[in-house]
Amino acid sequence: MTGNEPSRPLNQWTWFLHLNGYHWFVLIVAALGWLFDTMDQQIFAVSRSSAMATLLAETTTNELGEVVTIAPSKEDKDFYGALSTSVFMIGWALGGLVFGVLGDRMGRARVMLLTILVYSLCTGLSAFSYGFWDFCFYRFITGLGVGGEFAVGVALVAEVIPAHVRTYALGLLQASSTIGNATAAGLNMYLGYMESVGEFQNWEIFGFQMTTWRVLFIIGALPALLAIVVRWKLKEPETWLAARKAAVDSGDFNAHLGSYSELFGNPRWRKNALVGLVLGAAGIVGLWGIGFFVFDFVRGIIRAELIAKGTPESSLDGMVAYWVGVTSLLMNGGGFLGMYLSSFFANWVGRRTAFFVAFLAAMVSTVFTFSFLNRMSDLYWMVPMMGFCQLSVFGLYAIYFPELFPTRLRSTGTSFCYNVGRIVAALGPFTLGMLTKYVFSPERGYEDGLRWAAVTMCAVFLIGIAVLPFAPETKGKPLPE
Repeated sequence: MTGNEPSRPLNQWTWFLHLNGYHWFVLIVAALGWLFDTMDQQIFAVSRSSAMATLLAETTTNELGEVVTIAPSKEDKDFYGALSTSVFMIGWALGGLVFGVLGDRMGRARVMLLTILVYSLCTGLSAFSYGFWDFCFYRFITGLGVGGEFAVGVALVAEVIPAHVRTYALGLLQASSTIGNATAAGLNMYLGYMESVGEFQNWEIFGFQMTTWRVLFIIGALPALLAIVVRWKLKEPETWLAARKAAVDSGDFNAHLGSYSELFGNPRWRKNALVGLVLGAAGIVGLWGIGFFVFDFVRGIIRAELIAKGTPESSLDGMVAYWVGVTSLLMNGGGFLGMYLSSFFANWVGRRTAFFVAFLAAMVSTVFTFSFLNRMSDLYWMVPMMGFCQLSVFGLYAIYFPELFPTRLRSTGTSFCYNVGRIVAALGPFTLGMLTKYVFSPERGYEDGLRWAAVTMCAVFLIGIAVLPFAPETKGKPLPE
């Protein structure tokens, strides 16, 4: 089914002409699964600060006997927002470990169905959080599903799509994540506008007053419907079926298919897994520990400009949500181009050189953006530039990680690199929160600690560059079997 030889001369700009109907079906289903996965991730990223403002608020009674709400400080919102992100990423990492193995043992299609159901339904439950800790619980379970989906999706596409166009298809698959991100941003803009004109004032569900962030999480449950399509028509790849048969025939199924002892018992796969882990952790910390906090960072800048322009207090929260959505669209517009073009760049210069350029560009662009973004007009060019550079690294992950492991370990190995890196990377948001609250704090003379905490943490991209001499070059080589 993979088809190793092109039926017509390959032009890299028209690679899609080499796909048949079923190839397209697999690519679309895998892209939708990853697109909705990242939509749920981005819903969390753009609404995290608003959710913290609601969930951390305290009610008390004043001298007149009136019930008043005490809003949390900016430092508390930043700290607990970072903490909830770390909890989410730990769930993401553990889900990758579990579902990565299941993807090799149970099959790509079955596990994709399970992961879509988990991340969709628990995103919906997040809308009905009473406080910070039950919100974290829902985010942890959501993370389990999010962590498993990527590995089975890229393994499925890598094994079904013809080898000579595999790189381009995987680049497009990863680029589809930005469409999910942009969908969340567009929803945030629309719902923010609706909130700003008072549409949610009398809208309650199960006793919860609806706001933009709660409605966003409810919408995040809808991708569960994609599971019906997965269950209906998606087949397991022939290469996986052959690997499964070989494992059954060997008499020791668990030792050969989706086995961590097999992954780390073989020196070649162990080295690839550890190199991939470091590469993954560096980029993930850069994006989830720094890049996606640009939404929290620009809120203060946006709010100050809107107040200066005379925006009424009643409309302020909704308009801030609208402009945070604009920021996300700009970042993901740049990110789409970065992810998709990274596949062409990797085919031109090789995987290791592509990673070197991408990590360096991500570091420079992120330092520049957080250092010099001071006005809303800066959003239009600084944020897309940072998105292009940071997310190009993730386009390379989708191409490179499946090329490091054989069929029987592909989902396990890919998941280990991409998701176990999140256990390390979970320290990123926590570190950012600690730096913001305790190191670059107002008490120490810093007006916006998040800005300088982000700049400091950009050194993490150098770790990805440092491991590249140990990374095998896979350009032009067949998938290991």
